[in-house]
Amino acid sequence: MSTPSHISIRNLSVHYGLGHKVLGERLVVKAIDDVSLDIPKGSFFGLVGESGSGKTTLGRAILKAAPITSGHVRYNDGEAEFDIANIGKAELKDYRKRAQLIFQDPYAALSPRMTVRDIIAEPLEVMGLTSSRDETDERVREIAAKCRLNLEHLRRFPHAFSGGQRQRISIARALVCQPKFIVADESVAALDVSIQADILNLLRTLQEDMDITFLFISHDLSVVAHTCDQVAVMYLGSIVETAPSRELFSTPRHPYTKALLSAIPSLDPDDRGRAQKLEGEIPSPANVPSGCRFHTRCPIAKDNCRVDAPAWRELAPEHMVACHYADETVAAAPL
Repeated sequence: MSTPSHISIRNLSVHYGLGHKVLGERLVVKAIDDVSLDIPKGSFFGLVGESGSGKTTLGRAILKAAPITSGHVRYNDGEAEFDIANIGKAELKDYRKRAQLIFQDPYAALSPRMTVRDIIAEPLEVMGLTSSRDETDERVREIAAKCRLNLEHLRRFPHAFSGGQRQRISIARALVCQPKFIVADESVAALDVSIQADILNLLRTLQEDMDITFLFISHDLSVVAHTCDQVAVMYLGSIVETAPSRELFSTPRHPYTKALLSAIPSLDPDDRGRAQKLEGEIPSPANVPSGCRFHTRCPIAKDNCRVDAPAWRELAPEHMVACHYADETVAAAPL
């Protein structure tokens, strides 16, 4: 029996109109274009792709922090259901308690004028989740302990902490209202490698202890390979491949996925220089190529790729890909 979806996305688009016209037509930036995706309940779901591929916009659209142009995002944690595209103000307030965001930059995400206690307590006070200061302090101390923060830290200001400690404060703030769904947007990208491992282990522990579903957005595939249960690969506002983590990293099917995996740094001197170089830059989302949107950089593109958009199809159990020639170019890539 398949795991029920915590987040179900169908034909989601997020388009932004530019203020000026070119040759009489107003340009439209297609940040997200017709995306369909299921994030299973209780999973640690990875979303990867180059900068500018739309990962952050997708995460924010799920949280109703970016305007949805068309399509549906449905949330279901077993206790409550929401249609995010058509959610009202009263429902949105309840949804905010259940779905939270961990920001990328722990230095910019925390107010320098607030103590750690006040930073963590703010969601409880804004949402009215506690009835007294004592109850608020108890909740703050409880989540601080789970995030490996000492009680003496609660009286200090953010400038007194390292990057890793600041990120633990950000995590505590996101989790203090006991959400069921978390979007972690590049939440370890600004940290040293040794600190990254500590934060990733903390997130995994918190997920198991608090029964949270994670959408983990990252450009670091080596981190995703050893952290996430399932992975979706995004290119120019569209999902091009999804699979269980081990399946995706051992048998990538899409040429873009293979190029990303080949660029993971290796410690083996004989393995250096194996990266598959992608020609050119990612196109502008205001001028998306016709047909397969990856054909302008694809090493195996043929004439039909320039005209016909590839169908979304399943090549192995739970392994979906959008490529005309994915079944002809299977190549293994070690974890």
